[in-house]
Amino acid sequence: MPAPFLDTNILLRHLLADHPEQSPRATAFLQRVEDGEAEVYTSDTVVFELVFTLQRLYKQPKDKITKAVLPLIELPGVILPGKRRYRAVFDLFVDLNLPFADAYHAVLMKHLRTQEIISFDRDFERINGVHRLEP
Repeated sequence: MPAPFLDTNILLRHLLADHPEQSPRATAFLQRVEDGEAEVYTSDTVVFELVFTLQRLYKQPKDKITKAVLPLIELPGVILPGKRRYRAVFDLFVDLNLPFADAYHAVLMKHLRTQEIISFDRDFERINGVHRLEP
């Protein structure tokens, strides 16, 4: 049987410990993943939703988000295509104070071996190795 898919709310309940019933269950499940007793699939959209929710709704600073989220998605039992890129994404997110999506796009561009991005967003000009073009 394939591994189940892990939704954002499990990660949120674990990190926030804000629900008397769901948070302990989420933490217990993630402990099983950490201990190698369970594997889960997840996706970029889950990571994006998690970062967005922690930043916008819960007003968490970028460095705190990084310290909380990165160890979770780097667990061996978390199956996330391209997960090795996330360390560089979080570095840009914090170090250059970029929006998470822009940081992700810059790292993905490197993976795709392209240096040019068509964008009106001037944030890309701060990223080494990225050349922004306007249409």
